Amino acid sequence: MPEADVLARLESDGLVRTGPEGARTTARWQAAMARAALRLNGDEAPWQDLRLPIVFALLDVYVELGDVELAEVVEAMLPIEARALSPVAPAVRARPA
Repeated sequence: MPEADVLARLESDGLVRTGPEGARTTARWQAAMARAALRLNGDEAPWQDLRLPIVFALLDVYVELGDVELAEVVEAMLPIEARALSPVAPAVRARPA
């Protein structure tokens, strides 16, 4: 499935929203990621790869995904989630004159 189709599906299902800044995660996706992190933490999983909680979150939302579809959606979601988790520089505010 082409990446544009995968992103359209993610948006249609309420997991991402697109705008001028690109695709961003939604509260629904963030909740799925929180459940995945809680499950992995509870299992004391020694994970360092962001793909693992993404897979857990996707399987929480899409129980019917096959292996190929899952891999395609993980591949599309990985850069969106990485960008969402990256630190953002604080906005510089102009001082009133």
